[in-house]
Amino acid sequence: MDLGLKDRVAIVAASSQGLGKAVALGLAREGAILALCARTESTLSAAAAEIQRETGAGVMAHTVDVTNYEHVRSFVAEVVKEYGRIDICVANAGGPPSKTFAETTIADWRAASDLNLMSTVYLAKETLPVMQQRRWGRFIAITSVTVKQPVEGLILSNAVRSGVNGLIKTLSNEYGPYNVLVNNVCPGYTATARLVSLTHKLAGTQGVTPRDIEERWAGQTPLRRIGQPEEFANLVVFLASERASYITGVSIAVDGGIVRGY
Repeated sequence: MDLGLKDRVAIVAASSQGLGKAVALGLAREGAILALCARTESTLSAAAAEIQRETGAGVMAHTVDVTNYEHVRSFVAEVVKEYGRIDICVANAGGPPSKTFAETTIADWRAASDLNLMSTVYLAKETLPVMQQRRWGRFIAITSVTVKQPVEGLILSNAVRSGVNGLIKTLSNEYGPYNVLVNNVCPGYTATARLVSLTHKLAGTQGVTPRDIEERWAGQTPLRRIGQPEEFANLVVFLASERASYITGVSIAVDGGIVRGY
């Protein structure tokens, strides 16, 4: 199937590793031109070089803190200056720390909001008008299955990412008339560095091994395994494509069936 992504300009945030990198690689394989950003220059440069070497895609890479609106504004302006347009924006950021409510501070809540909600607002604020003007666009947020089913010990993610879900649904209504599609993709337990970090944190508090935690999570999914980043990226790439032309305003879980609701 030709996804119609050749030469589409795609911003992918937090793309130096994990799910963001997998999405960037998937888009590059389909011929998209990439504008990547992340906070750490060394890992971002390495990811950009790897993707370019493997796919031959055009890759721009800038160090950006997506919790800083001026950083985001400057980055998006640079992409428009370089390529003349933005067709796709994948809003992504790391997750807030694993804590119970009693362990959280007010500073934790502000930081989580900046990291996950406000970063998405900043990217939407700068990219959606560009897409609207061209009457074609794809804005895709990466959140978590926590927007559909709370996860123990992740109260910050459970609460703040649900705000992103509401934002995405509202934006899909406002920008649909301009052929700008806005969706949310919700990863479940996926083999990333963040998952490893979470297994170690929970293992330490529960007196078990990280492997025990991972096996517990895998056992909760009907597929009885942890997902791979490429499996998640496949859906994001499809939603970014021409073939997803009648899909907007949805939150789709890529979770091996762990969410129990419909």
